[in-house]
Amino acid sequence: MDRRRFLATGGLVAGGLAVASPAPAAQATGGGLAADPALFREVNFVHDGLGLSPREYATLLDEAASKRDLPADNYSNGGVVEELETAFAKKLGKQAAMFVPTGTLANHIALRKLAGENRRVLVQAESHFYADSGDAGDVLSGLNLIPLAQGQSTLALDEVKRWVGLSASGRVPMRVGVLSIESPVRRCDHAMVDFDELQRVSRYAREQGIRLHLDGARLFNLPYHSGRGVQEYAALFDTVFVSLWKHFNAASGAILAGDSSFIEGLYHMRRMFGGSLPQAWPVAAVATQFVESYEADYARAWEATDRVLALLKPERRFKVRRVPMGTSRFFLSVTGVDATAFRTRTRQRGVWLPRPDPDTGEFAMQVNPSVLRAAPDTIAQALMAAVKA
Repeated sequence: MDRRRFLATGGLVAGGLAVASPAPAAQATGGGLAADPALFREVNFVHDGLGLSPREYATLLDEAASKRDLPADNYSNGGVVEELETAFAKKLGKQAAMFVPTGTLANHIALRKLAGENRRVLVQAESHFYADSGDAGDVLSGLNLIPLAQGQSTLALDEVKRWVGLSASGRVPMRVGVLSIESPVRRCDHAMVDFDELQRVSRYAREQGIRLHLDGARLFNLPYHSGRGVQEYAALFDTVFVSLWKHFNAASGAILAGDSSFIEGLYHMRRMFGGSLPQAWPVAAVATQFVESYEADYARAWEATDRVLALLKPERRFKVRRVPMGTSRFFLSVTGVDATAFRTRTRQRGVWLPRPDPDTGEFAMQVNPSVLRAAPDTIAQALMAAVKA
């Protein structure tokens, strides 16, 4: 896979004219056919990943299938799916890994198995599993979720200790079975959990015999911001889930990793919840192409974004707000222009922005490797031209 093909663009369009870019777009091929040169061009500040269109995804899948005879899976077991599982287990420093069709299910079956008979589970109030899963853990697995750290990303050790103590000292003593932590936390604008506090919480939980699960949907963003590798994070937990579509551009899917005894036979639970897709190879075949490159591409994307923001700084109508303990998100606002109209004009110039906040007009900007499809000065020029149009 020639990654430059998908990270480069021939130029952004401004007022019907091509704006200079660092290099001409490479021809994308699949099955011997030239892809539409308009593919793999847009810079987006909307998605966690490249935000592939159906045609772009099909092009990547076709190219993967053209390079070798892809080994198919059988109900999500074996084939290229197993290859992907092995790659992620190695990346995360875990003994084994299993493909799961969604992150919600990956979190669920991890917590269900880790809890065993001790079904009281401590979670962050802002975590995906607590706030976005519709009480699935309670309804489907009898898990009693205790939400902590409301409005915050970092779960403090003192709060964990307090709830462990309260659980054990009730008239009917209850044992906390699992502590689940999400980092970065999407509902906190992708802020990360403080690593030092994470180490203290992990150490205490292990001393108490409490199992640990990491919702690491966006885990591979953390090394650039914290200076800690993904294996350093994963080592603090018994199990870790990583999203395949957020960073690795798959159509869906997740990886759940842990030790061999935990993963062995877990596909039966996946099947019980209806999660054994008859054919998952189209997901795995695309995700595999980005496993090795993502961290370096993300770091380069932030370096390019910082350059864009530096170029915008003299134009006082642009204001940037950073997120404390932030990772992939920053906020951009523009004064003296209607935010919705500005967004429309940037899109016409090949730069996609998220919808502005209806109250503040701010754009919640996501940094991802699509930023590498154009030079920083080209992106900055497109944004400034959209203000002045």
